[in-house]
Amino acid sequence: MRAISVPRHAGLDQLAQIEVEPRAPGHGEIQVAVKASSLNFHDYVVVTGLLPTDDGRIPMSDGAGVVTAVGEGVDNFAVGDRVLSCFFPNWLDGRPAHEKLLGVPGDNVDGFAAETVTMPARGFTRMPTGMDFHEAATLTCAGLTAWRALVVETTLKPGDWVLVQGSGGVSIFALQFARQMGCRVIATSSSDAKLERLAALGAEQLINYRNTPEWGRRVLELTGGRGADLVVEVGGSGTVAQSVKAVAFDGCISMIGVLTGLSGEVPTAELFQKNARISGITVGSRAQQLDMIAAVEAGGIRPVIDSRYPLDQLADAFRHQESQQHFGKICVDIDG
Repeated sequence: MRAISVPRHAGLDQLAQIEVEPRAPGHGEIQVAVKASSLNFHDYVVVTGLLPTDDGRIPMSDGAGVVTAVGEGVDNFAVGDRVLSCFFPNWLDGRPAHEKLLGVPGDNVDGFAAETVTMPARGFTRMPTGMDFHEAATLTCAGLTAWRALVVETTLKPGDWVLVQGSGGVSIFALQFARQMGCRVIATSSSDAKLERLAALGAEQLINYRNTPEWGRRVLELTGGRGADLVVEVGGSGTVAQSVKAVAFDGCISMIGVLTGLSGEVPTAELFQKNARISGITVGSRAQQLDMIAAVEAGGIRPVIDSRYPLDQLADAFRHQESQQHFGKICVDIDG
């Protein structure tokens, strides 16, 4: 089977296509013909060497495909089932813990940039009905991260304000889930064209942060001084100060990304004066993924896909991600 590997001295130009012999499933394992994957920032830091991994690691944390073989002791999957990977195969349910966050595909172990994988069955769920493989493959990291931010770590109600930053996968899923919940959404972007597309998805208020660098104040104006009950923070150090200004009293900033830097100053006085909190979010559990799938099916949410690349053009897919021109998720055709 074909796969893509990351050398010890990683970089997009060093990604290599290799041939790997598929492995029959052992006890508690299933073998899956991978149909599609999708790009996340986590995958980018792996393939560029910002997050070092073992030499020859097969990247990509997201995977959707079809079960082709079942090992002994597996009774919840059968050959022919359409399945979706879990970002944390060892986090089945409950609250996060260090040992539950080990074993991430494409990082701690080989991932889904391969035509066939053999992994523990607990690291998969069913796919949403009526969804194709590319759509499903966008859910396991970006979709579940947004779901946990809106549904698990906060208590939102219809009419509450949610602020989303940019037009990446997590932000768009957060917008879609918020609208499904009856919440009102403010979206920020540096592109007026992207803001128009976010409005078409249901964003009620729009802010171009290049034209309005003090966008935290603008959020307060747009909400009548209330602020956003939830800020989906993907920027990190470069945006968190404005997020603190934008958040409502007793509100939450879900810290999801660090696109603008790994560390920076937080206006702590303003944060505690508002009795607000910052909640770190790293994807979610298998049980939460099943809840999200049920919600996606009930609400008819369709993931927004920017583009699709064949497996042998994975480096080009990441270059497109680097350009920050995409809107929604970038997907990879694994099976040709």
